[in-house]
Amino acid sequence: MIRRHFTLFFPAFVLYAVVSCGDGPATAGGKAATDTADQKVVTRIERIDPAINAIISEATGTETIAEGFVWSEGPLWVEKEQMLLFSDVPNNIIYKWTAAGGKTTYLQPSGYTGAASRGGETGSNGLFLNNKGQLVLCQHGDRRLALMNAPLNDPRPEFITIADNYRGKRFDSPNDGIALRNGDYYFTDPPYGLEGFVSDSSKAAPYQGVYKVSAGKVTLLTDSITRPNGIAAFPDERSIIVANSDGNKAAWYQYDLDEKNGFTNARIFYDATEDAKKEKGSPDGLKIDRQGNVFATGPGGIWIFDKQAKVLGKIKINQPASNCALGDGDKTLYVTAGAYILKVKLR
Repeated sequence: MIRRHFTLFFPAFVLYAVVSCGDGPATAGGKAATDTADQKVVTRIERIDPAINAIISEATGTETIAEGFVWSEGPLWVEKEQMLLFSDVPNNIIYKWTAAGGKTTYLQPSGYTGAASRGGETGSNGLFLNNKGQLVLCQHGDRRLALMNAPLNDPRPEFITIADNYRGKRFDSPNDGIALRNGDYYFTDPPYGLEGFVSDSSKAAPYQGVYKVSAGKVTLLTDSITRPNGIAAFPDERSIIVANSDGNKAAWYQYDLDEKNGFTNARIFYDATEDAKKEKGSPDGLKIDRQGNVFATGPGGIWIFDKQAKVLGKIKINQPASNCALGDGDKTLYVTAGAYILKVKLR
């Protein structure tokens, strides 16, 4: 069942969209998937700069297209199959959503394939396609970046390890990643999938890293971000943004790529630390459209920046938004928000 949230705009006030969504899900990994008293999704669009009107029309509303998850993450629109894939991290499942068929299980297990039971957030998190159109998964439970060894239209829980360690030290829990056109992979490695989080005795490295994998070689790009999370590249693939999901340093960092495709010219793209003290959520997943506009989950919902880091507007959501995906030729934004999957039409 699709529930529609219509967001209307008038000169003197904003009409908020409120939609009842039944029982709320459980809390996952310290993240409250839903914690509003009446368990309702409320959305509105905050227009900060007139340029936002070229991205989202004034008549745009949002839809809840699926619900009932513990902690949804890693949305990926697969144009060829006309499907949205996303992870339910604690449940170790990838779901598929299509306009015709709604929500169905796509892959289980998705992130932990071991026989022994274990705690923590075990499933897959970030999902993306490589330059051959194959599904790549950031697997929390198996602590690796992996390739699904099966076609997209015939998924099976068979995986090939792309990388699972740096200089012999196991990763914590690869979280989000991208593939560049040259075949290189970039991914973040925060501790969220470890059984005991930061106190887990199996944590091998004393830092949180952002890594590159090129022709099988793993390179540490930076170890200075406290909670590296979402990652995205600008269309020219010469600059990358990394989100830091640390409430005390809630910022998006930008790096240029040098002649070896390593990080250089580190700088803050935008600092939302003060906002994180006032609103639910912190910088998490993000995507960049073909024009260089940045759609980033952060305090209060989805932040929309231009490529110069100017805030154009926000999609305010009363549930903690974890990630987003662009689909339909950048005409649709899909949002994972705790127990819910939202759909926003773009221009």
